[in-house]
Amino acid sequence: MNPSSSAKSPTPWWRVGMVWLVIGGPLAVVVAGIATAVIAVRGADPVLDTSARSGRTSVVVPDAMTPAIQARNHAATAAAGD
Repeated sequence: MNPSSSAKSPTPWWRVGMVWLVIGGPLAVVVAGIATAVIAVRGADPVLDTSARSGRTSVVVPDAMTPAIQARNHAATAAAGD
C-alpha cells in the first residue's frame, strides 16, 4: 500500500460550510446596517416649522397639544345641561 494514497489531505477553509455561516452572518448584518443608514440619510423628512406663523402666509398654525388641552378643559368644567 502506498501511504500517500491512504492519507486524506485536509479540506481548505473555504470549502467548509460552517465557515461561511460564521463569516456570512455578521457580514449580512453589516451590509443591512449600511443600507439602512443610506436609506435613512437619503429619505430624511424635512424639519417642520413649529412657530406660530408658517412661512409667508399669515395663517396661525395650531399647537399640537390643542386638542388635548381642549379635552382637558371640557372634562374639567361642568356642563350646565348635563
